[in-house]
Amino acid sequence: MNLSRVIDFLFSRYCLGCGREGDFICSFCRQRLPRRDLHPYHLTGQRFIDGIYSPFFFQGIIRRAIVELKYRNLKAVSATLANLLSECLKDNSLPGEILVPVPLHPKRVRQRGYNQSLLLCRDLGRIIDLPVAGNSLFRSCHTRQQVDLSKEERRLNVAGAFSLHGEELKEKEVLLVDDVSTTGATLDSCAKVLKAGGSRKVWGLTIAQEEHETG
Repeated sequence: MNLSRVIDFLFSRYCLGCGREGDFICSFCRQRLPRRDLHPYHLTGQRFIDGIYSPFFFQGIIRRAIVELKYRNLKAVSATLANLLSECLKDNSLPGEILVPVPLHPKRVRQRGYNQSLLLCRDLGRIIDLPVAGNSLFRSCHTRQQVDLSKEERRLNVAGAFSLHGEELKEKEVLLVDDVSTTGATLDSCAKVLKAGGSRKVWGLTIAQEEHETG
């Protein structure tokens, strides 16, 4: 019996929406998720990312699941979110041949204990059979958290914050994975570094998008 099955045996899972026992998002609540069209979009000011895919809006049960994953140590919900992503991708042919997580600075990883984007990458990679490059892109500067920053402050906050080592992503079409897209500043800053390192295309893939106008 593998570790995940042991954990499932010892600790019951309850739906974050209705409280039913079984999974973090039950089949009933899955039908009520805040879905959006899975088409690539751009946000004002983006120059390097080729497009962003987000199958859900950042509200309701999806918002709660991401908050639990990101801030409350509920790492097991990553597999549920990755499964939702994979289901959305079944009927939508996405570009990309390798998954890359948006990195956290080592100080933030020590504080949180993990990088939620890396967890999502690994879980999604196992489901859709794509390799994960978890060590090529890294955050070389410790920046402020983006949550309370304005659009321009977000862009400036992550400008020059990322670096790349090795040539694993050279000539590759990259799917850059994160939990939420708000202004796209972080994804665009990562894409700038990846393209400077030789990546052919860089697409953002997030669980959810904050509701705002896209362009």
